Amino acid sequence: MKQLNIVLADDHQMFRHALRALLEREPGLAVVGEAANGEDLLRLLARQPVDIVCIDIGMPGMNGIEATRRLLALYPGIRVIGLSAYSDQQFVIDLLNAGAQGYVTKAAASDDLLRAIDNVRHGRSYLCPEVAGAVANALRSGTEPRTGAPQLTARERQVLQLIAEGHTSARIAERLYIAPSTIEVHRRNIMRKLDLHSVAELTRYAIRNGICQVSE
Repeated sequence: MKQLNIVLADDHQMFRHALRALLEREPGLAVVGEAANGEDLLRLLARQPVDIVCIDIGMPGMNGIEATRRLLALYPGIRVIGLSAYSDQQFVIDLLNAGAQGYVTKAAASDDLLRAIDNVRHGRSYLCPEVAGAVANALRSGTEPRTGAPQLTARERQVLQLIAEGHTSARIAERLYIAPSTIEVHRRNIMRKLDLHSVAELTRYAIRNGICQVSE
């Protein structure tokens, strides 16, 4: 079986190094690059042939869901496995809708990531056991999993992440290639759905729900 070229995309360097050590012990697997955010990942893929991308959902700036959507539009042959510290079913649904084939929680990565790689390399999907049952039921029924929280769209979650990271509406609009007025509409919709009334409240919500991470 040919060597698989793997890229690790995660903003935590120590976690990337731990995954690299895990993967490079396995014959036929080669970690050919690392990226700390979505923008760096896309630049890396433009110059390096890659078979599998293991991607953190909660990266700053361009998060893993948006990066997955963009990289698969450019390189549809790449297989994507999502990584997250969270087992929130909405993250899983959003990532699968973006085109990923696998999802592994970081807590179980040492046990499940090799299984995920083996499955996606053969064209199969893989979800870690922690979320597989609930997500499979949701997909079979054609409904979104119910978490008891208001459901934001993928774009609203992306805007919320960037707001929580401290970006202005003008900067968010520039990053997402949409009008600042559209960002303001998203901001109002997010606040209405979540019944929150300030950037500080939005930031606390985003951190608490894993949409953005506390800076180290």
